[in-house]
Amino acid sequence: MVQGRTVATRFDFDCLVFIGRFQPPHLGHVAVIREALKRARQVIVLVGSAWQARSLRNPWRFDERQAMLRSGFDDDDNQRLEISPLLDALYNDDVWVRDVQSRVRDLTVSGNARLPRIGLIGASRGQSSYYLSLFPQWESVSVALVEGISASQIRERVFRSSISSADYLSTGAFHELPPGVVARIEAFCQTPPYHQLIEEQRLLEQYRRAWADAPYPPIFVTVNAVVVQSGHILLARRSAAPGKGLYALPGGFISPHERLLDACLRELRERIRLKVPEPVLKGSLRGQRLFDEPHRSWRGRTLAEAFYFALRPDQQLPRLKPVKGGDHARWVALADLEPESLFEDHFFIIQNFLGLPADFGSSI
Repeated sequence: MVQGRTVATRFDFDCLVFIGRFQPPHLGHVAVIREALKRARQVIVLVGSAWQARSLRNPWRFDERQAMLRSGFDDDDNQRLEISPLLDALYNDDVWVRDVQSRVRDLTVSGNARLPRIGLIGASRGQSSYYLSLFPQWESVSVALVEGISASQIRERVFRSSISSADYLSTGAFHELPPGVVARIEAFCQTPPYHQLIEEQRLLEQYRRAWADAPYPPIFVTVNAVVVQSGHILLARRSAAPGKGLYALPGGFISPHERLLDACLRELRERIRLKVPEPVLKGSLRGQRLFDEPHRSWRGRTLAEAFYFALRPDQQLPRLKPVKGGDHARWVALADLEPESLFEDHFFIIQNFLGLPADFGSSI
């Protein structure tokens, strides 16, 4: 009886937690959530990569993915579903774990005086031992994997520049997606963000062709500068794809015979025209770190060595001289910093040096 499902003792868990990026939600995700609804009185779905700028890897915003997820369930099931945004913390597991724990704590309703029984649910292949080791206080629940579904392959087909994705969707070729998700992606294909991502896909295909004959997959080395003064950070707005219109940390590729710090200082001098003497910059260096998350860059495997410069407070921010044809640099107040306005993993690089919380600047 449906009535009986409201009795807490009929469920194995008070709450089951499902964490994923859902780019996009597919039938494999739906199967996990349906199993969770059978076994728990409450299901919390934490949607990762929230607040990040659109990219070929993260094309849909949190609110779009939330609507896609809810479209696969009826009103009764949706009443027991809590869907909450979660920002990745690529280089700090402790920040990410704390955010997950606090969200589950705030959203969980035990229904009685005892501590709620909470579990972490996922498909058997995706439920890695490393993931589980971060939450030893929660029980693990594995669900049989739905074979033959890959979110990355679905995205490749949606943004393949040689076809019309809207027409392709209507043929029924995306059988791995719930009908509500297909309808929302079809609508998305009529929007400017979709066309901008198609432009990025064309560039990516050109990039891949250019390196197709290389004996090994290329690994690129870049530098970035995190320059902070008086509550402001130095950023450059990108003038071309990928990431056109987004803010980025100053930086670029290193030259063949260049040391990393020298490359970083050169980028600040030549591309940003930062009016701070080099000895002052070197004296303001407070840290450096390699950022190497495998998916951090659109180009493929790209390592970034970032340097943190903390300039002395002053009533005037250092002048920036515009560079013809280059990215437009400006000082941005830290209070105005928004993760969704930053290119690639640059928010996480800033977060690493400045200790920003996981949901810093978000309005969701």
